[in-house]
Amino acid sequence: MLSDEQLERYARQLLLHRFDVAGQEALLRASVLLVGLGGLGSPAALYLASAGVGRLVLADGDCVELSNLQRQIAHGEDDVGVNKARSAAAAIAALNSETQVEVIETNLVAADLPTLLQLQSVDLVVDASDNYPVRFALNRACIAAAIPLVSAAAVRAEGQLAVFDPARGGPCYRCLYAEGEAHAALSCSDSGVLAPVVGVLGAWQAMEAIKVLSGFGEPLRGRLLLLDFASMDIRTLKLTPRPDCPDCAGVQRTGTASRV
Repeated sequence: MLSDEQLERYARQLLLHRFDVAGQEALLRASVLLVGLGGLGSPAALYLASAGVGRLVLADGDCVELSNLQRQIAHGEDDVGVNKARSAAAAIAALNSETQVEVIETNLVAADLPTLLQLQSVDLVVDASDNYPVRFALNRACIAAAIPLVSAAAVRAEGQLAVFDPARGGPCYRCLYAEGEAHAALSCSDSGVLAPVVGVLGAWQAMEAIKVLSGFGEPLRGRLLLLDFASMDIRTLKLTPRPDCPDCAGVQRTGTASRV
């Protein structure tokens, strides 16, 4: 049951049809792992906390640098030199002290992920990393644990967003990208990025996570959202599972989803 303070804090969400009290209670019960607290992870973490997700696990081994402040809104000038997960945790605590935050101050590697997902008992993973080996390893770990993966990427003035959740229908990350293609991907450090681009994509990652966790709306399962902010061209592509995908070909897809 929501307290009087929670009813006031989340009043605007509670007014939404098909969200209401049940959706809010689902968020309060939920646990989310965010991998990366940079340009995408900063807004995603802040919006998940402000919306009332009960527990956030923040993983990032990097420290805040001056060049990050152009787009990584969870960090300020006083946080330069501070671990990004630790800095984001402080920002979340100032925003919503009811959200339980756990910090992992290391860069995750593939071998960590299956055990981490099991030990942390998370309901959903937000991939806000810029590390392609970790992205592929996250995909495999989420498939094995039947946990939805909300993935986004942004560079220059372009971005993309999808929800990968094969157990409940649709393809996985590797159905879309082969591991051998990662070396050709553009990076923000080499190609640049406009600040609001990652802000929008990170906020939309939070939106998709909230939809999955609460049962509200229609998440981007089996769809890829492509955005070009220079022209404001927005497209949605339908994705289908690859029959020969080495990661998800054997997954039994139920095509159903429910609130956490």
